[in-house]
Amino acid sequence: MWKSARPKPGPKPWSARVRRRGLLGDAASLLLLAILTFPFIWLVQMSFRPNKDIFGYSLWFTPTLDHYAALWTGTFSWSFLNSAIVSLSSTALALVIGVPAAFALSRGRFRSSRWIALWILTTRMAPPVAFTIPFFLAYRYLGLIDTRIGLVVIYLTFNLALVIWMMRPFFDGVPRELEEAAWIDGCSVWKAFRIVTLPLAVPGLAATAVLCFILSWNDFFYALVLTRTAASTAPVAIVNFIQYTGWEWGRIAAAGTLVMLPVVLFSLLMRNYLVGGLTAGGTKE
Repeated sequence: MWKSARPKPGPKPWSARVRRRGLLGDAASLLLLAILTFPFIWLVQMSFRPNKDIFGYSLWFTPTLDHYAALWTGTFSWSFLNSAIVSLSSTALALVIGVPAAFALSRGRFRSSRWIALWILTTRMAPPVAFTIPFFLAYRYLGLIDTRIGLVVIYLTFNLALVIWMMRPFFDGVPRELEEAAWIDGCSVWKAFRIVTLPLAVPGLAATAVLCFILSWNDFFYALVLTRTAASTAPVAIVNFIQYTGWEWGRIAAAGTLVMLPVVLFSLLMRNYLVGGLTAGGTKE
């Protein structure tokens, strides 16, 4: 006897609601992404517009590279190089000094370790303007005004606190048993740190390096106060295009695009480590 075919069950009502919620979430994410990236996209397209159509709203225009060419024939190229040297140097020094310090605070067994960490954090609590006069007077006495070394030192003092406070949770999350096993195999404390602990903390190291580089690269206040012409950085050089006779909007847009580009590229290169590093560092105590 033939059995009647059963009708296929239709989609469950809850699954349709889940799909609708997923579509609404995707649409909201795309809308938020468009809102956040719109100023950057507008800045980039503005840098390619000719001066006669610099504030045009039409997307159909004849692009030009005159604004970028004008930047590299002036002093902006030197300021861009200063920014690269100062930012990379201060980031590297902050990692070289701060990472071992964070490891020492993580593994140290002394009562004042928490107080030392808190004291280091206080260097980031005060606004930059609070340190302006002491730094300016000290730099004038030491002859560090308008020098790359002066900027590297001042960025180093602020990046150190960031490195120590970001790297310490990563070292806390690495089991001590791994280091003890390396000690049994004949490694010293610092050799075990280099070959065992540090490779496990690479995500945090990459995230910390990106943040230190961004803070140094985007600094405007200290670069404005402590430099003149020889060590002027790219953010300060953009101000030179604001003159009494008028604002050179094309060059400002081109310079802003070039200043933004290294940060974007550096973040993209480190994106795999950056997401994991920021997430892990923010959840561990």
